[in-house]
Amino acid sequence: MRIYIKPLLTFIVLGAAIECVTAQTLPLEITGKIDSLFSQWAKTSGPGCAVGVVRNDSLIFSKGYGMANLEYGVPLTPETIFHIASVSKQFTAYSILLLEKQGKLSLDDDIHKYLNWFPDLNEKITIRNLLNHTSGIRDQWELLAIAGTRLDDVITQDQIIKILGKQQALNFKPGTDWSYSNSGFTLLAEIVRSVSGQTLRQFTDSAIFKPLGMKNTHFHDDYTEIVPNRAYSYVTAGKDHYANAVLSYSNIGPTSLFTNVDDMSKWIMNFYDPTVGDQKDIQELTQPVIVNGVKQRNYAKGVVSDSIYGQKRYQHGGVDAGYQAFVSVFPELKMGFIVFSNLGDVNVQRKNEQLASLFIKDTSPKRKDNSSRRDSSLAILPNTDSLRNYTGDYIADDGTHFAFVVKDRKLYGITPNGKYHLLIKAGNDVYYLFTDTALYFRFSGAGSKRIITDEYWPVGNHLHFEKYDTAVKTDQQLITYTGTYYCPELDCNYRIGLKDHHLFLSNAKYNDSPLALYGDDNLVDNFWWMSHLHIIRNTEYQITGFELNGNRVMHLKFVKIN
Repeated sequence: MRIYIKPLLTFIVLGAAIECVTAQTLPLEITGKIDSLFSQWAKTSGPGCAVGVVRNDSLIFSKGYGMANLEYGVPLTPETIFHIASVSKQFTAYSILLLEKQGKLSLDDDIHKYLNWFPDLNEKITIRNLLNHTSGIRDQWELLAIAGTRLDDVITQDQIIKILGKQQALNFKPGTDWSYSNSGFTLLAEIVRSVSGQTLRQFTDSAIFKPLGMKNTHFHDDYTEIVPNRAYSYVTAGKDHYANAVLSYSNIGPTSLFTNVDDMSKWIMNFYDPTVGDQKDIQELTQPVIVNGVKQRNYAKGVVSDSIYGQKRYQHGGVDAGYQAFVSVFPELKMGFIVFSNLGDVNVQRKNEQLASLFIKDTSPKRKDNSSRRDSSLAILPNTDSLRNYTGDYIADDGTHFAFVVKDRKLYGITPNGKYHLLIKAGNDVYYLFTDTALYFRFSGAGSKRIITDEYWPVGNHLHFEKYDTAVKTDQQLITYTGTYYCPELDCNYRIGLKDHHLFLSNAKYNDSPLALYGDDNLVDNFWWMSHLHIIRNTEYQITGFELNGNRVMHLKFVKIN
């Protein structure tokens, strides 16, 4: 039974910090340290954070720092409602597990069984693939942005379904790789509707929120709906100045859960003392994904299973507009920590972990850095002639840059930020990182036109790079790239132009972006949604289009049109 002692008619405002006094009183030393962690936001002139600490069956600390609404001077409290972005995903995932428990679906069902509108891409995509981010389905936010939709536009569920329904390819074969996909959780929300006959909002309200007593929680599926006691969203616009961060989502599944600290504490308790579902369901929710038989990710199903301070932890963060959220659960300690913010530049994960460190003693074994004991003279190469083929600049399929250089008879890898990393030879054309032997590079293609290096790191991770020519192109060479490029899947155009000896990318909805050409076939720009354009040519070496490859969208074709 959770008991809260609250004033009947009044609450005490100390600056802009509002505290919920709970049944368990914490020592002043601890509360003082918590206040110190969040002191920079405890003011009436800016947005801030709402914080909660859960132990056993009680919310033992909750407090607000800063303002929920700057225009009307409304302070943040533990009861303030926040949009918690991707922390929403675990509720979508749990809904699917509850439906499986009822015998209404199986995680290994093909999604086309429930979503007949989703295109047949000649691959079986299972519900489990969606839950684990192993479906290969491109991310909806990048697809929308490419098509010309700004993320502060009004975005609806139907709009996302329409764009997903036009997909003609996947990032990868389902189950063979991992890529975070918000699209998968939109599809899960639609599966809930198909199976239960209820929207995700309706289903979670009856199956999760009401049984747990989460009276102030819902999936926000209509951006025009008025929500009392809601925090507004802000970004920093200069010293002590803020601007509204607009969020107009009417879509649910991967995001859009509205809740507060008090309600979230009840969900945390359900991880180690289940009221909704049982321990088997929690175990399924938190079981890390296996990719190709290798434990590759800590990601489970809408929640990350990892460890910190020597303790098992379930956690997830979320960011939308100026809203930030990070929730962590320590099941073996029966504790949880909540940090919500309505300011875009708050590092809520770091604050959550600092908050947890006030209650959890770090028992993790200290990692020994053996690199200081390793003899760097082992990196000296007796002959560097064989490396001439491999030194130079490289670009990966997703646009990541890397370079290799020989200096003082040693081989170094250079990251995009200009940092040098010493490499040691491990075998024929194989070099590992001096500071971490688990990361290594394998070169190939010596003497050919295509020099390749493959980077490998634990567990089973791999990135493919190709060396490119850094010679400066003339205007006559650059003009061959110019023209209009059309994407049939998204029904949108981009134009590549030439001005002042430089290429640029243009679109009717966005400002022009400069394009950097790497070698003959790689263009990189400043748009986060279109970072790498890989040129496609015909047998006569004429440019016929480009393939867009980025973080969460791969192999999206654009055709050059006359």
